[in-house]
Order: sequence, then C-alpha cells, then structure tokens
Amino acid sequence: MSELSIVQGSTSPPLRGETIAAALSNAAQQWGEHEAIVSVHQNIRWTYAELDQKAEAFAAGLVALGLKPGDRLGVWSPNNAEWALTQFATAKVGIILVNINPAYRLAELEYTLNKVGVSALVAPERFKTSEYAHMVEELAPEIATSSGQLKSSKLPHLKHVIQIGGKARPGWLPFDDVAGLAGAAERNAVAKIGAGLDCHDPINIQFTSGTTGFPKAATLSHHNILNNGFFVGEAVGLVPGDRLCIPVPLYHCFGMVMGNLGCLTHGATMVYPSDGFDPLAVLEAVEKEKCTGLYGVPTMFIAELGHGEFERFDLSSLRTGCMAGSPCPVEVMKQVIDRMHMVDVTIAYGMTETSPVSFQTGKSDPLDRRVSTIGRVQPHLECKVVDSDGNSVPRGEAGELCTRGYSVMMSYWDDAEKTADAIDSEGWMHTGDLATIDSDGYGNIVGRLKDMVIRGGENVYPREIEEYLYRHPMVVDVAVVGLPDPKFGEEICAWIILRPGDQASEEEIIEFCRGQIAHYKVPRYIRFVAEFPLTVTGKVQKFQIREKMMEELNLSDERTA
Repeated sequence: MSELSIVQGSTSPPLRGETIAAALSNAAQQWGEHEAIVSVHQNIRWTYAELDQKAEAFAAGLVALGLKPGDRLGVWSPNNAEWALTQFATAKVGIILVNINPAYRLAELEYTLNKVGVSALVAPERFKTSEYAHMVEELAPEIATSSGQLKSSKLPHLKHVIQIGGKARPGWLPFDDVAGLAGAAERNAVAKIGAGLDCHDPINIQFTSGTTGFPKAATLSHHNILNNGFFVGEAVGLVPGDRLCIPVPLYHCFGMVMGNLGCLTHGATMVYPSDGFDPLAVLEAVEKEKCTGLYGVPTMFIAELGHGEFERFDLSSLRTGCMAGSPCPVEVMKQVIDRMHMVDVTIAYGMTETSPVSFQTGKSDPLDRRVSTIGRVQPHLECKVVDSDGNSVPRGEAGELCTRGYSVMMSYWDDAEKTADAIDSEGWMHTGDLATIDSDGYGNIVGRLKDMVIRGGENVYPREIEEYLYRHPMVVDVAVVGLPDPKFGEEICAWIILRPGDQASEEEIIEFCRGQIAHYKVPRYIRFVAEFPLTVTGKVQKFQIREKMMEELNLSDERTA
C-alpha cells in the first residue's frame, strides 16, 4: 500500500504557554531598548519598554471605560501604531480584539459589530475614500448627543467610540485621551487582571467569508496566535535586532499574527511603511530603515519589482521574508530572491481558522521546492489530504486538506452549527482547499472545493456577493465566479438574470455595490443573461460560466504553485 497523505510537524521547540500580555512584558525585560514599532508614515518610534508601558496605560483607560475581560473591542483602521497598541493593550486585560476590514462599508460594518457584540470601536476619522467616523454616525446618529455611554438602536451593544487622530467630533473619545481616564485603581487592576488570564482564553476574532451569507467570526486564543506568530518567525529566521517591513494589513492574520507577534516573540522590529499599501513607500522604508525582512502577497511583490524607481533603491539589507495569501508565481519568487536579495524568503499557506499558517517553506529547502510548493507542515501540527468519504488519499493524489493541532480556532463565534461543519469530531479543521502532499512531505494547493476567489490576497466567497446582489429590486438570480487576472490573481465576474421587462446597466449594478460592500468584492465584469448553464438537478455550472467568460475576454489561466 502506498504511503498516505498524512504529515506531522516537529515537536521542537516546545509550544509557548504564556499569554500575549506576558510575552510583551518578557520582551520589554529582554529587549527593552530595542525598537519594537517604527511607523514610518507617522514618524513614530517606540522601544519594547515604551510599547509595554503604553499598552498598560491604554489598557487601564479601557478598564476605566468599564470594559471587562471577555468584552469585545473592534478596530476598524488602516495600518498605524495605534492599531498595534490597541492589539497589545486589549491583550493586557483579556478584552477580545475584533479585526474589522478597513475596506468594509455600512452593511458589513453593521453586521460585524452586532454579530459579536462589540462594546467599543477604535477608528480614524477617515482614510482615502473611507469616511469611517461618518459611516459609524450614519448607523448610530445618537453618537453626536451621547455623553458617557452610547445608546444606539441599530448598534445596541456599542457603548464607546474612540477616534484615532482627526478633528474632534461630538461623542467621540480621542485615542490619545484614553490612557488619561485611568486612576491608580485602574492601573493596579491591569496587573491583577493580567495575572488571572489564561493562554487558552479567547483574545481575537477575525471575520472570514463563508460560502453562504455573511462572514463567520473565527475566535482565536492567545495560544493559537502567539504560537503561530512564533513558529512563522522561526521559519523566516527572525532573530533579535531584525527589522521586518510589514506592508500587509494588520487587520489580517498576515499582519497582526505573522508580522506583529512574529516580531514580538523574536525581539524584532515591526516596521509599517504606510497606512495602505504603496510600493514606493515599501521600497523607501526598506532602504531607510535597513529592513532585513519583508512580507507581502504576490501582487505586492509584483508591484514593488515593477515600480519605475525600483533600481535606485539599496535593498541589500534584506535577507528574508514571506510571500503568502494567494498562489505565488514561480518567476516572481525567483526575482524576489535575485533582485531583492531575499535569499531566505519563504512561502506560507494557511487560513484564518488555523491562526493562520500550517505549511511553510524553509531556508534549507532546495530552491525548486521553495519556489513551487507551500513547503512542509509547521511544528506541532498534523495535516492530511482526504477524499470525499474522509479517507486519507495516497501521496501525490489530490483531495481536501485538513489541519489539526494547537492552531485550530476555538470556534466560530456564537455558531455551533458552522463550527461543527468545519471542525470534525476528531479535531480536524476542513479547509475546503484541494491539495496534494508529495513523497517528501511538501504540499501544494491545486484548487478549491468551493468557489472561493482570491483577489489580491483577499479571500472572496461568491455566495456573499450573490446574497448582496439579490437585494437589488431588478435581480432575479445571480452567479458570481472568479476569472484569472495578471495583476490581482483573480477578478470578480457576475452573471445576472433580471426581472422580465427590466433593464439595468453595468454601472448601475456597480453603484448599487459601492459603499455597501468592500471594493475588492465589487464585480469587475458584469453580464446580463437570460439563463445560467445548469445540471439536470438544477445546479449552476459555474465552471461553464468561467470558461465562456475566459473565451470572450481572451483570458488564460497560467498561475503556478
């Protein structure tokens, strides 16, 4: 019988058993004078000692507001030092950090805040075209006249709104004023609460798109994400004094776990080049800050390599990093190694529900393996590939990838049914991805069981867009697929059946989406059709839609790895 597609990671080094708060305190003691955070666009530099002190002060302010361990605090913001400070401050007192995608719009924000009962929200006044404060006030106009605790009919759980920067607004508490709310009692309470926390307590909620309806709220513990950040840092080869450029969004596991917690556990510096991704800002930050590592999804690296001023930058300080988030083109990986000096760059694979990384390449792997696979299973994890009956398949055969171990989420918040659908009775997380594991234990993602689209590193499930478009009064039916795109990996295409006699334009549909769903979910291609290709049982044959659109648009699918 051929060897089965089941792999187990190393058992060393051992799993860490502390909370994130304890890890920060330890970092402050061990590397107190090392820079912890450099936010280039804000001209902010904090050492680990300063970060620890600021996190304790902000945590005490949250206690003064009445927040308790287990309460949920949302952060809806692009990358900045305040985002990270909120992450570490909430961990100090066991408040569960809720990551809200900065691209979300009204419908998504309302759902997110109410789904997990967010008590306090941290957000900037605005960023680019996102008027954050205005959108929150649109949902909760009571903010302007609130004093003390907010009472909103649409957002019944929300009690406090905290504003990062910008002009003062009625009802909003300035971020920089939060620490000043605390007295001696609250400051003493931080240490007392911290001592009573357990590493297996929930500390983070991240929303991940589902195949039916709205996103699900993956609930993660200190143990889940602190260990995953640590082991990703180990694979990347982080050491004290390293400087990691983090242009990936902090709201995502890539930023706050692999980036922030990877640095925290290794005494490395978190360098934020800009609030939103800007390839020029990345190149400038790497040179100016002498970054030794760089993270990004493939489209980010493509943009950096293709920038008109690329050649004028000295990137020789770079050594390592990580490319993840969507399939990594082999040629791009080779250029990152050759032109960006990232000789130890790694590829990682995972999902939010597994904190996120379960497979990663290592610097000792042969070049061909490092550029064309997702590497091998991470320490303290098990992975297997199964067929439709749940049986492990032979090595090299495709099937659904499943993961088990410390990284598997606690649950989907307040959703026992969907949790049971995702995590079986033996603790295996079913990823929904089609994968192979070869004879040497290297994994490869070959497709997706479900219809997920990966656009520029963002996971987009067609069903979520379909459900939103169904709200349009002229729409009878809609089918959404992903089409190959050289820049973003995939783009969104919607086929729409309108009510008899109705007429609509592509722009009208796009306008219906604008401001209500994230920009990356808005379809790029829209076609109005009379019918969908169906199976005999009435199921939409999306692969036929995809094939017809690729033919019409003369698109080819040449993605690798």
